[in-house]
Amino acid sequence: MARRLGKINLKNTALFLCDMQEKFRGNIVYYPQIISVANRMLQGAKVLEMPIVVTEQYPKGLGPTVSEIDVSQEKVFPKTSFSMLVPDVVDHLKTLPDVKSIVLCGIENHVCIQNTVLDLLEENFDVHIIADACSSRSMTDRMFAFQRMREAGAYITTSECMLLGLCGDAAHPKFRPVQKLITESAPDTGLLNTTIKGETAL
Repeated sequence: MARRLGKINLKNTALFLCDMQEKFRGNIVYYPQIISVANRMLQGAKVLEMPIVVTEQYPKGLGPTVSEIDVSQEKVFPKTSFSMLVPDVVDHLKTLPDVKSIVLCGIENHVCIQNTVLDLLEENFDVHIIADACSSRSMTDRMFAFQRMREAGAYITTSECMLLGLCGDAAHPKFRPVQKLITESAPDTGLLNTTIKGETAL
């Protein structure tokens, strides 16, 4: 079997945006920065005309997606499951047979993100986690979840790396608008300030 290298291909990639809701504000570490980067990814996905899947965890109690992230033009899937792969999302994916790779942003990293990753891997999707667009209520849970997901076979990357990888070439017709999204570096989300077993976690 050929080794999986995790190379991204715009033609078969979708963006998943998980549970970026109002009631989590003030509870998630680096949430303002995570919101900013997740919005950058959403805007990039729109520019690149990628399929987009948005979920909200128990929106009746936890509120809608934060106002900074405009999902008004996207289909939003409500859920109570700790995974994005609820039946409605699975059915929606069946309408996108070319999608083989998922780019994932959102919260919480050790719960819904991790369970979504494991479910997607079981379904043989390549999964790319945007480290600067995923978080939890604690850095401990956040960082050990990254480690667990990487060990399971997911790829950990950053927003800028992913957006440029999706373009693939400065000659891509959508490169200029994507470039505008990353002109300013992504905000610090504490990834290099945290260690696991004495080493930088990522």
